[in-house]
Amino acid sequence: MNTTPPSIAPAGLILNTNENIRKAIFITCILLCITPYISPALALIMGLVVAQLTGHPYLHLNHKATHLLLQISVVGLGFGMNVHSALQAGREGVLFTIASIACTFIFGHFIGKWLNIEKKTSYLISSGTAICGGSAIAAISPVIKAGEKEISVALGCIFILNSVALFVFPVIGHHFNLSQTQFGLWCAIAIHDTSSVVGAAGKYGNHALEVATTVKLARALWIIPVAFISTFTFKNQSKKIRVPYFIALFVLAMVANTYIPVTKLVGPYMVIIAKAGLTLTLFLIGAGLSRKVLASVGFRPLFQGIALWVIISVATLYAVMYLA
Repeated sequence: MNTTPPSIAPAGLILNTNENIRKAIFITCILLCITPYISPALALIMGLVVAQLTGHPYLHLNHKATHLLLQISVVGLGFGMNVHSALQAGREGVLFTIASIACTFIFGHFIGKWLNIEKKTSYLISSGTAICGGSAIAAISPVIKAGEKEISVALGCIFILNSVALFVFPVIGHHFNLSQTQFGLWCAIAIHDTSSVVGAAGKYGNHALEVATTVKLARALWIIPVAFISTFTFKNQSKKIRVPYFIALFVLAMVANTYIPVTKLVGPYMVIIAKAGLTLTLFLIGAGLSRKVLASVGFRPLFQGIALWVIISVATLYAVMYLA
């Protein structure tokens, strides 16, 4: 005789139903993010809420998805930019870039030693802060033979601070009445990851977005010399250096938009798609910041990241206001 009450569903069916609900919520959020009604900041908040309440059903694919989507979106933004103004922005940012990268690594080294943080973790946090966030960490980590724990701690730290920057920087910019050029330059140097740089600058204005994207991508090229130096610093010459090829595609998109008339017809649509892609990228980044990721960071690495971020942000803000 079957003694199982008919009103009680099998456990496997309940688990499967819960998983389907999680996936449905996640996919709904993705669809919302590609509409014009969701801002980058709101997308990030949605991702954080999903991470804490329902979890990311495709977490194992998240890093690759955000990396690829960010690169494609950045190339798309190139179709809305002009070569001549981009070169001007690049010239204005080169000295700030060199000075800030050098200072970040120097301060990062001493703060890491003071807090007794594991050397590779400290170096990855400094790399992410100095150059371009998660992309720099992904490029430098194989060169220095960093372990999974060291990489995840550094990425978690950088992404937490990126999330804060997306909301805080526009408020500070308006408080100090920064011009579009000043804000774009400040964003590109003081915010870690390209996604948050674009999100914050795009919220401030179109010219700020152009300046910030150009300077940030020029800054990203410093991955190459930093990775090369890292092979000697950590005595490892067996790993290949990852070159950010998507930056070349971004430049080609700018050239096409500037000199090929027909490109101007499709350029605006490419930019709309690119901005939707960046909004979606920020949602996925937020969705990847689960309780486990947040807890794994720890106080000391997070303190190092915050200290470096504050030093660079304040110094750069002063520079763009009074020295630029």
